[in-house]
Amino acid sequence: MNYISTRGGMTPQPFSDILLEGLAPDGGLAMPEQYPQVSAQTLESWRALSYPELAAEVLSLFVTDIPKGELAELTQRAYAPGVFDSEQVVPVKPLAPGLALLGLSQGPTLAFKDMAMQFLGQAFEYVLAKRNSTLNIVGATSGDTGSAAEYALRGKRGVSVFMLSPFGRMSAFQRAQMYSLQDDNIHNLSVKGVFDDCQDIVKALAGDLEFKSRMHLGAVNSINWARISAQVVYYFWGWLRATSASGQKVSFAVPSGNFGNILSGHIARQMGLPVHKLVLATNENNVLEEFFRTGIYRPRGSQHTYATSSPSMDISRASNFERFIFDLLGRDGAKVKALWEQLARDGYFDLSEHLPRFEAEYGFVAGASSHQDRLETIAQVYEQHQTLIDPHTADGVKVALAHRDQGIPMLVLETALPAKFSETIEEAIGQPAPVPAHLAGLAELPQKVVVMDADLEQVRRYIEEHAPV
Repeated sequence: MNYISTRGGMTPQPFSDILLEGLAPDGGLAMPEQYPQVSAQTLESWRALSYPELAAEVLSLFVTDIPKGELAELTQRAYAPGVFDSEQVVPVKPLAPGLALLGLSQGPTLAFKDMAMQFLGQAFEYVLAKRNSTLNIVGATSGDTGSAAEYALRGKRGVSVFMLSPFGRMSAFQRAQMYSLQDDNIHNLSVKGVFDDCQDIVKALAGDLEFKSRMHLGAVNSINWARISAQVVYYFWGWLRATSASGQKVSFAVPSGNFGNILSGHIARQMGLPVHKLVLATNENNVLEEFFRTGIYRPRGSQHTYATSSPSMDISRASNFERFIFDLLGRDGAKVKALWEQLARDGYFDLSEHLPRFEAEYGFVAGASSHQDRLETIAQVYEQHQTLIDPHTADGVKVALAHRDQGIPMLVLETALPAKFSETIEEAIGQPAPVPAHLAGLAELPQKVVVMDADLEQVRRYIEEHAPV
């Protein structure tokens, strides 16, 4: 399996090369030359596998330059007992008949990002050791990617992390999780701006090929294909838990800001997983919902990106969206490149001619949720099902309820545990969210963070001064 760029300008490369690269040299994103296909018979043969075993099977379809036995060792370490606090790793949590949560928040940072990041940490260390090389990770986070990456990579040989986060835009718990890490290879940069400003700086550094090469830059954001492929695994896992026979369909509802999580569902569906609907849920920053409703993609500027009570989705320019457009346009890199040039020039593009295909061909439907929706959904799920959900998962549940179909299970992808957003939980149910015992003193720990302007050159200088030689 080799990988090409969404913009058509990259020589096909194996998995280990794109793992370390981040953005493709032409500014595009890595995609497999074709999607591997999983037959109904193979799918049935996977029913009895544990999560690490299933991960090895699914990932081996994308990772063909690491021997399968060694890949299985990486997945066993990534999803080992003690790393995740559920024996199943990803439990299915029923809410009502035909409606359940896919429990993706059992990892060390209580967010779904742990699912991919724990594998990524193992893969980085493995490949860097094989190549006797080092890597400086430069990433942007709206809340959960940063802590998941840092917890997965802290103390890892050959890797340093420089994580940009928007100043004042994350919950206190999210900040404490990231900034309390004191490891020498972890650097937190709090940028005076919104997430999109952080993401723009990361993309600009990745696009400076001389700097990228000289500083050995890599990426952990969801532009890294290894994360997308690792997330594909839990769609297969969820389907296998929610069905009992070959060919049965399942719908998935996914809170989405950067489009990576739901993109993995799209890829699972393209591989042959019997997915009925992919329900995209946004908050007030509903650029993606607007696209799937109108066919027009019009990202907003920083000043029009709202600060909401589901802050990890306070994103207007979704990095992974380009990968879906690549598929939508018949994998024509020249067309994708032209569209993104138009986007830079005009601020939008119009693909409304493809509108009928979004659901008919790809299963996509979409909806948006507001602060009031969030509070009501949290309260309703707590009252009716004695289950506490976080604000992002509440966005997913709210939109999922509008898109249920008789006889088809709906799995809502849990985004994080409620403890990360206790202020909103308290507003919804009148009491704070319980904090896991091992994180009870997190807020009191000393924090290590550098605050700076949303300035490319400031970030560049910091990396040059603090990256290992």
